[in-house]
Amino acid sequence: PWVDSLLSSMSIEEKIAQSIFLATWSNRDISHYTEIDRAIREHGIGGLVFFQGTPSKQVELISHYQSVSRVPLAIALDGEWGSGMRLDSMQDYPYQMTLGAISNDSLIYEMGKRVAEEFKLLGLTINLAPVADINNNPANPVINYRSFGEDRHLVARKVVMYSSGMQDNGILATAKHFPGHGDTNTDSHYDLPLIKHSRERFDSLELYPFRQAINAGIGAVMSAHLNIPALDSTSSLPSTLSKPVMTGLLKEELGFRGLAVTDAMNMRGLTDYYEPGEADALAYEAGNDIIEYVMDAGLAINTIKDYYDQGRISYEQIENTCRKILAFKYW
Repeated sequence: PWVDSLLSSMSIEEKIAQSIFLATWSNRDISHYTEIDRAIREHGIGGLVFFQGTPSKQVELISHYQSVSRVPLAIALDGEWGSGMRLDSMQDYPYQMTLGAISNDSLIYEMGKRVAEEFKLLGLTINLAPVADINNNPANPVINYRSFGEDRHLVARKVVMYSSGMQDNGILATAKHFPGHGDTNTDSHYDLPLIKHSRERFDSLELYPFRQAINAGIGAVMSAHLNIPALDSTSSLPSTLSKPVMTGLLKEELGFRGLAVTDAMNMRGLTDYYEPGEADALAYEAGNDIIEYVMDAGLAINTIKDYYDQGRISYEQIENTCRKILAFKYW
C-alpha cells in the first residue's frame, strides 16, 4: 500500500528521478553539500553513492539529506572489504582474493553480517559488492585481488555467502560486474574493453557466478562497461547501454527480478563514446533500474523523459522500474 500510494501521486519525471543516483563525499566543502541538497530538493533523485570521508560526517549528512527528501533516499557505498574501503577510522576486512583462499565459508557469511551491521549504523542501505568476476586474466589491471579467484564454483559459492550475510541482515548486496569483467587487460575506468569470447564461453564461465547469485536471491546486479560483440554486435557499445545484455540476457534469460545497477556513469569506457544525458537515457532504455554516478541529474531526467515522449521507453517500464525501487526502499 505504501508503494502504491506513493506511485499514484508521482509524475513521470518524479518516477524517472527515482532511478538517478548521484556521487557524494563526506570530506568535501559546504558548496558540495549544498549542491547535493539542491539536487534532492529540485529533482527528487532516488539515491546517493558515498565515497571517501569520515563516518561521523557521513551520518550527519545522510540525516540531513533524508530530512529534505520527499521519498526516502537509497544510500549506497562501494564497500567490497567493508566501509573501511571508503571511510577513515573504520575496520578493513580482507580483500576478496584473501577470502577466496580460506576454506571455512561460514566466516564469509559472518563477515557479510558484520559489514551489514556497520552499514546500518552509517545510514547505508546498499553495498555495491561483492565482485562476482572470475580472476582469469593475470594482466587484468582493475579486478585481480578484488575477485574471489579463478575457479567459477569457488567464486559463485563465496559470492552467495557474502551477499547472503548482508541481505539476511538488511543490506542489499550487488553482484558485479555483469556479464563478467575478469578477462580484460583494459580498465573500463579509462577506456572501453573489447571482449571477443563466444556466447558459449560466457555461458560456461563468466555468467556462472551471476547465475548462482541470482538463483540464491541477490537483490542487485551491476553492469560492466564492456564491448562484447557475441552479446551485442553494435560497434563500440558498452554492455551497460545494451538492451540485449541488460534486459534480454540478465532479466529475460537469467530471470533476474531485482535491481539492475549501472557501473559509474563517469567512467571513460562510457564518456569517451557517449555524452552525459544520452548515456543515461540509453542505460535506462537498456533496462537498468538504477543509473549510478550520474553527472547531471536534471539533464538525465529530461533526456529519459524525451525518450519516453518519442516512444523509445514505455510507460510500463517507467512504472515497473519505479515500483521496484520503492519496494526496495520499503524493505
